[in-house]
Amino acid sequence: MVGLITALSALSPAIGVRFAMVNKMVPPVFPVTATIGALTSGILLILLARPLKRGKQRAWTIAVILTALATVFHVIKGIDVEEAVLTGLVLVLLLSSRSNFVARADPRSTKRLLATVFLMPWFTIMAGWLLLTLRDRYQAPGSTSWERVQEAALGLIGIDGPLEFVGQRHQDLTSLGLLLLGFGLIVVPILLVVSQPSGGPHPLTDEEQLKLRNILQKWGKIDSLSYFALRDDRSVIFNKSQKAALTYRVVGTVSLAAGDPVGDPEAWPGVIETWLAEAKSYGWTPAVLGASEAGAAAFHRAGMETLELGDEAIIRVADFTLEGREMRGIRQAVSRCQRAGLSVTCTRLGDIIEDDRVELRAKADEWRDGAVERGFSMALNRFGEDRDDQCVVVQTRNDAGELVGLLNFVPWGTEGLSLDLMRRAHDTENGVMEFMVAELWKACPSLGIKELSLNFAVLRYVFERGERLGAGPVLRLWRAVLIWLSRFWQIESLYRANAKYRPEWLPRFLCFVNVGDLPTVSTAALRAEAFLVAPDWLQRLRSRPVSPATTDQKARPTPLDQASP
Repeated sequence: MVGLITALSALSPAIGVRFAMVNKMVPPVFPVTATIGALTSGILLILLARPLKRGKQRAWTIAVILTALATVFHVIKGIDVEEAVLTGLVLVLLLSSRSNFVARADPRSTKRLLATVFLMPWFTIMAGWLLLTLRDRYQAPGSTSWERVQEAALGLIGIDGPLEFVGQRHQDLTSLGLLLLGFGLIVVPILLVVSQPSGGPHPLTDEEQLKLRNILQKWGKIDSLSYFALRDDRSVIFNKSQKAALTYRVVGTVSLAAGDPVGDPEAWPGVIETWLAEAKSYGWTPAVLGASEAGAAAFHRAGMETLELGDEAIIRVADFTLEGREMRGIRQAVSRCQRAGLSVTCTRLGDIIEDDRVELRAKADEWRDGAVERGFSMALNRFGEDRDDQCVVVQTRNDAGELVGLLNFVPWGTEGLSLDLMRRAHDTENGVMEFMVAELWKACPSLGIKELSLNFAVLRYVFERGERLGAGPVLRLWRAVLIWLSRFWQIESLYRANAKYRPEWLPRFLCFVNVGDLPTVSTAALRAEAFLVAPDWLQRLRSRPVSPATTDQKARPTPLDQASP
């Protein structure tokens, strides 16, 4: 608010009597310089509001300097006592609350630097144009808006533009003011971004991948989502003994972990505390997406709150059966696919030759529903690479040998599989997904598999309990809301698709620190899962493939009976 008031004060005309007093005491260049300085300070204070809210130490230092300068600028540019008192009070408030601002600067980001270099000049040109427009009384009659834009653009680098002024003095003062504005709003932000530390969280290195794989080899059976810790777009933090690790991704101002920590459960508290300490040191908001019941309990003991997100569908191979009336729909789907001449093979990825992998990757891309790959907490964001040779690929081919459907499962320890990717040709037989799951179940004994993790059903309990006789009005209303949302996202259909297998449901949780963080955390989770993405025109403008860092692979939100997974 102070930044906005300061900027508006610089753009508004000075009070005549006060301005005359200033002109008698100081040369004309002083009020002009102070006006531009106040405008620059106001805009920079607005930009600092967010890092100040996060407790950034560097933001506090700069804000103290800017509010002190703004207080002086308000006096020099027109004896604006009211604004000077306001900025002075904020300066006192900042100085008295110094202990609240201890967070380090975020690690250097190439994207942030490029965005600053590209956007700040345009932003500064608009600020210069607005300043010239509001002070057009010093310009020659007939001056156009386009001339002001050119004057603002050239003036930022010290070059006179086409705009004509009523006197040389006004032209010199304007040139000086635009040059100061350009320095304040272009050079300063770029210097701040460049001077940020280059260390901090980074995508997994080969060495970290190796450490994680060694931990997963021993402890990967604990959580069905453990293998997804190897995603390329995650960072990792280890405890001191290197017995446990936690992977996460910084999305905006949120340090977003997914699933449980990997490794020895006795070492979980140590790695959670280390992660929380890092988040606090940077002013990030910590959150966990998709923690199991055991993981949520560990995060809760560390001081985090928990909220049930939904349930994961688990098939115990020994207990599963296609017999009985409840499984009639799946049996019919299997029979229909067999009559259509479809056949299924279940193979470890390492046993598939490279030519076939090329075909599988091409079909997976071709059958994707839309340009954006979704996923973060329950998807691997890659497919068909040598490092994932223990993944199990389920392929369906027609009687001509053409591939019409595929599933990819990542290892869940040594005796389990967790669904990562599901695709099918749009014109193939209905029920092909059920056919592949049923055939995989039959092949599990030969593969040494005892458990299968299928899709995740968001807020499953709402649908299950809300449709029961005697459900309360709040639960029925909540169910109605979710059914309406299912028009846009496959929420209800995903639950129905999972429920047909009569699986064991295991709850998954969202963990956070404060209830007030939920809007920020929810937005970060939607961004990570690629439900909030850049518009198509911006993606085309980037002229590059969608990368895991922005839009991650997400096969899980697709029901097993949909034609376009």
